[in-house]
Amino acid sequence: MPPGFSFFMVLLMTTALQEPVAAAEPKDAPAILEMRGISQIFPGVKALDNVSIALYPGKVTALIGENGAGKSTLVKILTGIYRPNEGEIIVDGQAVSFTSAQAAIDAGVTAIHQETVLFDELTVAENIFLGHAPKTRFRTIDWKAMNERSRELLISLESNIDPTIRLKDLSIAQRHLVAIARALSIEARIVIMDEPTAALSRKEIDDLFRIVQGLKAKGKAILFISHKFDEVYEIADNFVVFRDGKAVGAGRLKETPQDAIVKLMVGRDVENAFPKIDVAIGAPVLAVERYCHRTEFRDITFTLRKGEILGIYGLIGAGRSELCQSLFGITKPLSGKLTLEGQEISISSPLDAIRAGIVYVPEERGRHGLALPMPIYQNMTLPSLTRTSRKGFLKAANEFALARKYAERLDLRAAALSVPVGTLSGGNQQKVVIGKWLATMPKVIILDEPTKGIDIGSKAAVHGFISELAAEGLSIIMISSELPEIIGMSDRVLVMKEGLSAGLYDRDKLSPEALVRAATGNA
Repeated sequence: MPPGFSFFMVLLMTTALQEPVAAAEPKDAPAILEMRGISQIFPGVKALDNVSIALYPGKVTALIGENGAGKSTLVKILTGIYRPNEGEIIVDGQAVSFTSAQAAIDAGVTAIHQETVLFDELTVAENIFLGHAPKTRFRTIDWKAMNERSRELLISLESNIDPTIRLKDLSIAQRHLVAIARALSIEARIVIMDEPTAALSRKEIDDLFRIVQGLKAKGKAILFISHKFDEVYEIADNFVVFRDGKAVGAGRLKETPQDAIVKLMVGRDVENAFPKIDVAIGAPVLAVERYCHRTEFRDITFTLRKGEILGIYGLIGAGRSELCQSLFGITKPLSGKLTLEGQEISISSPLDAIRAGIVYVPEERGRHGLALPMPIYQNMTLPSLTRTSRKGFLKAANEFALARKYAERLDLRAAALSVPVGTLSGGNQQKVVIGKWLATMPKVIILDEPTKGIDIGSKAAVHGFISELAAEGLSIIMISSELPEIIGMSDRVLVMKEGLSAGLYDRDKLSPEALVRAATGNA
């Protein structure tokens, strides 16, 4: 790729995908891709039921729906992972069959997923060009060209990531940029963006949206999947709503109020998004005093009380997750004091934390919270093996009984507890992670971005459940980047900035302005 190669020439190599079933469809251009009468059936579950969707050039279509509505199944069909039981796919007026992921790529389909499907031990460039690396005249990989092209793609994304470093050394946000660069490296006509902004800062989101506008200007199309309505209305032209495996509505966003889309999603009005229960806050449970880490945070002091929800807010890089991971024993503090129910404790490993009654639900549930190939019931009972075994032997009946108890309590949607947890939607996977830790009967539960990637209807259910846990006397630390969630759910909020405490706010003093000022150093 020559040095002056324009990024928007790279964009010419990309995507196309647009709008859906049974609604106001654009008529100014023929559809690039259509899915007609698509049904996908799994044992005991009809994931898609006679869905039709048409995708047009030069438009962004938002695919909206609750977790389990069928969005992920549709994406897997479009990317060649699943073959539908019924229906047909039409590309440029011709029926096609995506028999593999490569067949979908050859037809011009590429996807950027919420949880990046990349390889930690490979370099950035190797991840970007995996499967389509440039070759020398001797048909060997042209490493120099691959690194140069990777660097130009990353610069196009306003990123200075070194293409020769290993992926494992990057942050979550940087991994997403690598995934976007990989999508742009493929000669795709259709780009599916599945929660691409979940781990990006506001500036990175703005950069991504500028890229999307460039794709539209070149006549390409994007299928944009997001639970964030502000992003949907900012970037998308059209929408399609899925509910219970069916396409229940579609149209133009500028003609459709948000409340109407929410009602289509859930089949009802979602009125109380933050059903906080008033709880009589009890005695101190966990006291953190002058807690310090060598590089991530220092001098953090707070007290968590029985039945309290303590929110932790801050910008990316503030040290929120790092603090809570240290409390759970993933990393070791440099200094500081922890007191649990009046007794000083030392936590040097997650096992120490679990035994003390402190558990942690991680932000990246797929990478750090679950064993995806294992069945639901084994994931649920993994930290509680002493309760489900006898004389050193696991008892399947005990495992199923314990898993069923928390699956019912969390309203887990699954065909059976024996199916792999990796087959569940993101929201249901989150329920499994929360359920497995509740089964240990903890005193303190730390929730790191508990509604990340969860739709608006499921968020209300999760918020209600968190409130119920607090009402039962569980002490909760909740990290969140969403101001409405932090303000709506917290009894107090600790704000962090660059590894330091920037303020501790009582519920009656909470406001978006106060928290943002503290997080940005303008308090």
